[in-house]
Amino acid sequence: MAVSTLAAESASIKGWSRLLLLGPAFVAAIAYVDPGNVAANLTAGANFGYLLVWVLVVANAMAVLIQYQSAKLGLATGMSLPEILGKRLGTGQRRAFWVQAEIVAGATDMAEVIGGAVALNLLFGLPLLTGGVIIGLASMLLLGLQSHRSQKSFELAILTLLGVIAVGFVSGLFVAPPDAGGALAGLVPRFGGTDTVLLAASMLGATVMPHAIYLHSALARDRHGFSEDPVVRTRLIRATRLDVAGALLLAGIVNIAMLLLAATSLRGVEGTDTIAGAHAAVTSALGPVIGVVFAVGLLASGLASTSVGCYAGATIMGGLLKVRIPLLVRRTVTLIPALLVLGAGIEPTLALVLSQVLLSFGIPFALIPLIRLTGSRKVMGIHADSAALRIAGWTSATLIVGLNCVLIVLTVLGRQ
Repeated sequence: MAVSTLAAESASIKGWSRLLLLGPAFVAAIAYVDPGNVAANLTAGANFGYLLVWVLVVANAMAVLIQYQSAKLGLATGMSLPEILGKRLGTGQRRAFWVQAEIVAGATDMAEVIGGAVALNLLFGLPLLTGGVIIGLASMLLLGLQSHRSQKSFELAILTLLGVIAVGFVSGLFVAPPDAGGALAGLVPRFGGTDTVLLAASMLGATVMPHAIYLHSALARDRHGFSEDPVVRTRLIRATRLDVAGALLLAGIVNIAMLLLAATSLRGVEGTDTIAGAHAAVTSALGPVIGVVFAVGLLASGLASTSVGCYAGATIMGGLLKVRIPLLVRRTVTLIPALLVLGAGIEPTLALVLSQVLLSFGIPFALIPLIRLTGSRKVMGIHADSAALRIAGWTSATLIVGLNCVLIVLTVLGRQ
């Protein structure tokens, strides 16, 4: 594969000029502030106060590590994670792996469309089904930007929406600051029954998202190209650390802000177990301006994340099945399940929370192969993970799988 112009120029990159390489991680970070996050975080804060702050802190730390490893894989090998798995797995294995990955991507996409539809309902009173159609059409326009112009144009549009999301969900804290002592107490790891374990799994699934793991390796590779020169690759990988750290720090702040806002302003308020109820409570407690800003943030979240989710699904299919269909065609097909849920009248917030639990179960299928590949010198060469990174990666995978097992046991036994 030829060395891209940007990659060739990166040989001389030093200091703050590395900022020129920012972009792919901020696109991936949209997955960490999607409507599923909103539902899970608001529910956790409104029902249990600051109890689960620690889950978001731990999940975000894992996300930084995992997204860095994914981006590094793409830069070091010139292939995305799905492409590498597609080359290594047999035909039957590839198809089975693709099925579970598509289920995860489908759950993600459904959550994004539902969230955007809820936002349009809050802002303009549109029926949820109508809002879902509008979100689907708007996401097609964003995907068309990526298809017909350039990845940089797509990144710029997504970055703008990310800024709107941040303002939408952080602004409320300036009006109603959280209790510092309560927030600090929430950093102590603990649960409060089955419901909190369910929410923790949902928050984890909404933070460390499988489709973002698959996608980031392709985003980094497509943005910077692949260089045969190990010096260029090393400098690109180092610059990527800044990209990932900045993007995930912003996403982490937004997520924690959602929970703190709910714990501060919505705790014990009736009806806050739904996004619509939470919006009404925020508007009542903090004023209509904050209520509108909150809804606009939710709308930006749904619009941006559904576009990124569809892009991830195409990356998964192309890598594992070597089948590529136009993004706009895929967008049309994947919109159907979300519209069916909205048309059936299923409570949107419940659908969002359950979709994030499903994502949590899909994480190991993406994470374990990623850790094995980035830890292999045969695959990564001099860019293979250090011993410390391997330990951190396997620790993250163990914690995620362990939490899912606890969730299954507690749910089946019905223990509180």
